[in-house]
Amino acid sequence: MGWDDAPAHVCRGGDVRGLAFCCPPVKPCPVHAKLAEVGISPQEFVNIKEEFGKKTELGKGTGTCFGSLIWCCKASKPCPLRDSVLQSIGMSHDTYMTLKKELAEEIVKHSNVNTINYSDEDIATLASTFDISFEEAKKALNESGNDLKTAIKNLRIKSL
Repeated sequence: MGWDDAPAHVCRGGDVRGLAFCCPPVKPCPVHAKLAEVGISPQEFVNIKEEFGKKTELGKGTGTCFGSLIWCCKASKPCPLRDSVLQSIGMSHDTYMTLKKELAEEIVKHSNVNTINYSDEDIATLASTFDISFEEAKKALNESGNDLKTAIKNLRIKSL
């Protein structure tokens, strides 16, 4: 795929980047909690995605559930509506996922994820939890875009 470390969908516990795969926030679902967690209003979320769609081929897709590929799920999740649109516009799953990654980066730019400042005590706790050095814990946070949940997930994977 065009995004090797793509997160899970938000409804499956994915991090902020998973918002790239979410539907519009029109029904009760985990998207609302994730948006609140990262400091983005539902309307701002809609605006971010729609503006991105205007600049890319993700804005296409009148045959999809919500009329645009910006609202579609990951390529690994079967969807005949999304795949029909991708085929009709000649877009591969790799290209689709690359654009979704760019969309996720745009969403993260508007979030508070990178503005959270973890104290030395917080970093020391993370280091202690995974029995790693303070510097390794700090590096894990940095590599995850300062997203604690992603840092923990990555550290768990490394510890296997």
